[in-house]
Amino acid sequence: MQETQAMKKFGTFGGVFTPTLLTILGVIMYLRLGWVVGNAGLLGAWLIILISYGITLCTALSMSSIVTNIKIGAGGAYAIISQSLGLEVGGSLGIPRYISQGLAVTMYIFGFREGWLSIFPEHNAFMVDIGVFIILYAIAYKSADLAIKTQFLIMGIIFASLISIVFASYFGSMQISSEEAIRWGTFRGSPENNFGGADFWTVFAVFFPAATGIMAGANMSGELEDPRKSIPTGTLWAIGISLIIYMVLAYWIGRSATETELVSNYNIIIERSFWSPIVVAGILGATFSSALASIIGSSRILFAMGQHRVLPKGEWLAFQDSLGQPRNAMIVTGVMIFLTMLLRDLNAIAPLVTMFFLITYAMLNVVVIIEQKLGLISFRPQFKVHWVIPWIGLTSSLFAMFIINPVISLVSWALVFVVYSVLSRSDLETPFEDVRSGLFSSFAEWAAKHTAGQNTKQERSWKPNLLVPTTDSATVYGSYALIKDIAYPKGSAALMGVTSEKESEVLEKALYPITEAFQKDNVFSSWAIMRTEKFAEGVNFGNQALNGAFFKPNIIFLNALEKEESLVDYPAIVEEAKRLNLGILLYVPHPRANLGQQQRVNIWIKPKTPNWKIDDGIGNIDLSMLIAYKLKQNWNASVKLLTVVQDKDQVKKAKRFLKNLIEQARLPMYETAVVHGNFMEEIAIAAHADLNIMGVSDNFTLAETKNIMEKSKTSCLFVLDSGNENVLA
Repeated sequence: MQETQAMKKFGTFGGVFTPTLLTILGVIMYLRLGWVVGNAGLLGAWLIILISYGITLCTALSMSSIVTNIKIGAGGAYAIISQSLGLEVGGSLGIPRYISQGLAVTMYIFGFREGWLSIFPEHNAFMVDIGVFIILYAIAYKSADLAIKTQFLIMGIIFASLISIVFASYFGSMQISSEEAIRWGTFRGSPENNFGGADFWTVFAVFFPAATGIMAGANMSGELEDPRKSIPTGTLWAIGISLIIYMVLAYWIGRSATETELVSNYNIIIERSFWSPIVVAGILGATFSSALASIIGSSRILFAMGQHRVLPKGEWLAFQDSLGQPRNAMIVTGVMIFLTMLLRDLNAIAPLVTMFFLITYAMLNVVVIIEQKLGLISFRPQFKVHWVIPWIGLTSSLFAMFIINPVISLVSWALVFVVYSVLSRSDLETPFEDVRSGLFSSFAEWAAKHTAGQNTKQERSWKPNLLVPTTDSATVYGSYALIKDIAYPKGSAALMGVTSEKESEVLEKALYPITEAFQKDNVFSSWAIMRTEKFAEGVNFGNQALNGAFFKPNIIFLNALEKEESLVDYPAIVEEAKRLNLGILLYVPHPRANLGQQQRVNIWIKPKTPNWKIDDGIGNIDLSMLIAYKLKQNWNASVKLLTVVQDKDQVKKAKRFLKNLIEQARLPMYETAVVHGNFMEEIAIAAHADLNIMGVSDNFTLAETKNIMEKSKTSCLFVLDSGNENVLA
């Protein structure tokens, strides 16, 4: 707590407006704006500026909406996305963006070196890079407060350079009349391609990185006095003022130089200014301040990822000194920047920097789109934006990516997905609730509402959702494997404990670990306690309540291992289940054989005399066959269809019926048997399997089922269809 109190907090002007404005007013303004005007003309340049700012403005508005709705921590965009879409998504963007910000620092250092060598060409390039790096790192490492104060000085230099341009205009630099100034350029290209031509989007791609500095202030989110107020205010003011500067500067340079001068001379703004040294100082200051902001911002992203344990050694990376400075994150960042400086040429990977900025912008807009679409009561931003804004921001960010470089765009997205796949397997513990729970719930509700609105039965989408009533957790453990293999992978198992109020806490503690075990085995499971002395009353009331739910069980799994006082209530439960159109599975395990080797399953089908036609309806065997199919998949078992006939003349018809049933049901069950004789006698002979499944009549008794189990010498599963299953669907 003392560290937090000692930490220096920044306001809107120093913490957000200054770093954002200085990053936007960078080297492109000084060294490439003239080239943009020369190629595109004044109107074309204005259009490029407006499109670029339109993209970043939409993202800034979306970001403002988010930060006024959450309590943002350190890390800027990483923190925003993590708190909305989870640490996996936040980390998949935060890691590449952290690396790209390190690369950006190196590029700014190289840009500073080029400006320095234009003044002192005899200086050693590498030594200039090292010297600038040491100064930058020393300022950033000392404290963010010193960095902000340094940026105030740089802002004064840049402001003086703009004053020099105003003086140049006043003293007659704009010698080209409005009629003579190029309104729409001929896109002649650049000296690098021997003026072989360019197009509008090529020129746009050169200018666009100038507008991508809007996250510089947001990166300081953890060290702002009031980020909810400062980030929107400082960012939007920086965008507005820099837009005016770019538009006016484009007009001035378009009236101060010819088309040939503009496309061939990158230093035209320096030469046409009133006092060129201050403009050169402005270029050096712009690159220096951008590098300084990127060092501070990247180290804060790394620090935030360390706090959330997204990276190895997260606790070490999240260390703060007594002043609240992320020292260890700064050390790692400094090492990374120094190593990238040794590459000496970053042209090949420089586009990645812009791409990761744009991916971040796209995801910020996605967050707002999701929040707005969900309509959750928790989304109450103080800064509201129209729903069109994030959609424009998203589509334009993606558009800009593929306009600038489609190959690098695909590579960038691929890297993000690779990092996400790694993080999704890391079992990250999210210290805050994100919007994903609301997203999944809303999608589930949407699907449920549309499903409920359909009048037809959902036979094709049927899956086993089991309700398992119990008074003793031991009976659930005893049938755990069978329940799991019936439900896996798309079904579910809801455990309903029925007990007295006195025993409810004990049963509750016993059911929770069983539910967790189902979840670990990839079977969705939940539990509930019905406090009542009467077993049938608790189960039936629970089913009645669930009947109005969006997602409800469709099968009641009854276990013959339950206590005798509970077994007495089974007929009442079955009667109510039939009224509610619920299927019934009654499991009667053999006391010694249990489920055997789980390799053979028999389905006993009642005779369909005299017609043996599927068209007449196949009776109470749909659920039996569907359950057998699930067990065949999960046990890798063989399934055999059997029926017993008393008349030998029916054997041929019965065989044909079983064959047609298998074909029309499209089930991989190739074994069939038609037995002539009495069912109770034949089941003792032909029931060699690990589980025998058979349909039962509406008025079956427990004594009858236990008798069949004893005769078959195997565990049995007795099935009563609900009428909503259809094995032929």
